[in-house]
Amino acid sequence: MSSASKSSSELIREVRSHEVAIAELNSLSSEKVVYQRNGALFFRSTVPKAIAAEQKQMESAKAKLQKLTSP
Repeated sequence: MSSASKSSSELIREVRSHEVAIAELNSLSSEKVVYQRNGALFFRSTVPKAIAAEQKQMESAKAKLQKLTSP
């Protein structure tokens, strides 16, 4: 499903999912290696890079939700 056709409830679910992922990543040591999903593949990354990517995705989902809910 494309992001343009997502409903507000799906976007809210996506934002919450990113919030949980950020909280879990914050609980890890910054030296820890994590795997970050990029499309259908996973790549090794650092915790700070993974947090930044999740925050960027969360902000994008919040912006889409705001566009959808604004008059």
